[in-house]
Amino acid sequence: MTNTGNDMPSPLLTAEQCDERTRYLSEFMMPERFDALRRAAAMRTDYITVMTENMFHPQNASAIVRHCEAFGIRNIHTVETLCRFNPNLNIVRGTDKWIDIRRHESTAEAIRSLKADGYRIVATTPHRESCTPETFDVAKGRFALVFGTEKQGISDEVIASADEFLKIPMCGLVESLNVSASAAILIYMLSQRMRREVADWRLDDDRLSRMLYRWCRESVRGSEALLARGGFAER
Repeated sequence: MTNTGNDMPSPLLTAEQCDERTRYLSEFMMPERFDALRRAAAMRTDYITVMTENMFHPQNASAIVRHCEAFGIRNIHTVETLCRFNPNLNIVRGTDKWIDIRRHESTAEAIRSLKADGYRIVATTPHRESCTPETFDVAKGRFALVFGTEKQGISDEVIASADEFLKIPMCGLVESLNVSASAAILIYMLSQRMRREVADWRLDDDRLSRMLYRWCRESVRGSEALLARGGFAER
């Protein structure tokens, strides 16, 4: 797995060292900007994550990045064996700076990694009788929402490995929604329920400190030079 989101702080830095650097960089921001970053960071979660499988339309990739950022999802996991997950910069409009995109070599590797981290694999498909956003048990434990290709949907490999299935009930004649529309509905509804029904959905202090420090580095122009000038250069 490779993390091709924004550069994370050195793992050698402690949370306290990240906090110290964050306070230093905050002096180079408007107070309102720093407050906005802190508020957004406080609402981030990795209790829910999203996995996409061979999503080839840049518009859909961009929309999913924006949905995750808007509703506080920290990570997106992508499988790109057939095509690259490639958000359109004109659509994503910088929101990819606030999301970690983790790229996997195969569906099997992505599922192994997610399950090792304690995630339930939840396949989103309109073709299986299963839970709806209203009946899905959000409090049962962390979960990864899996979205498939625009034409074929999720692969047989995901179906075989899924712990649960989730569908959006519809009363019209269409059988399914566009993948980005489905993602918006599910991410919004389930993240809202998570914040009401799950006690420990927030990031722990270590992850929060590291993420906020990275965000400050992204927000301050010339942050690396400023850190070096302030005696905070990372070795």
